[in-house]
Amino acid sequence: MQIIEQLKKETMRFDIPNFKAGDTVKVYAKVREGEKERIQVFEGVVICRHRKKADATFTVRKISYGIGVERIFPLHSPTIDKIEVIRHGRVRQSKIYYLRALRGKAARIKERRII
Repeated sequence: MQIIEQLKKETMRFDIPNFKAGDTVKVYAKVREGEKERIQVFEGVVICRHRKKADATFTVRKISYGIGVERIFPLHSPTIDKIEVIRHGRVRQSKIYYLRALRGKAARIKERRII
């Protein structure tokens, strides 16, 4: 069991910024198309974070051409190039799944002030 924990610690990344549910982020993900590899940017609101250790994930939601698109990213994955926090949102819950049912102005999130 200790060997598995040690391998998980070795694969963890420490260049990830602090963010939580409600924050707007840009995720730069590496996408392989045939033999080429490019970086694809996915910008949206973090609706949840799952777990805290090496196998942590987070879900980002955006509206693309009027349709809600969600993508789950592993936090310590080598396919993620970098994560940028655009805005810090002020929400009262750690999982904001209720955002799926809201449209337009109702889906806005107030900005949180960082001191």
